[in-house]
Amino acid sequence: AIQITLVQDNLNTHHGGSFYKFMSPQAAHRLVGRFEWVHTPKHASWLNMAELEFSALQRQCLNRRIPVLERLQSEVEAWVAARERAGVTLNWQFSTQVARRTLGRHYEAIRIK
Repeated sequence: AIQITLVQDNLNTHHGGSFYKFMSPQAAHRLVGRFEWVHTPKHASWLNMAELEFSALQRQCLNRRIPVLERLQSEVEAWVAARERAGVTLNWQFSTQVARRTLGRHYEAIRIK
């Protein structure tokens, strides 16, 4: 690829400097220049919601050693199925209208006709 668009959260360890730890400065510089670094908004992101789900998965399902890949897959599938049966949802604290007003500066304006 000529350019790679990398969408990531705003964690302070997510930056091009990490490449320099594992490769020569010349190779790291060439690679870093190929990335388009796109950071999600700190407090208004679907990525934050996905991270909440991964956190729940880790605490409720992956908080122990699972030595076999097939067992890991079945454990995660069972966890997902249980959450779906229970109707677990993320509790987004804004109505759509309030979210657009409060968080609109984080996103491009979308006009609905």
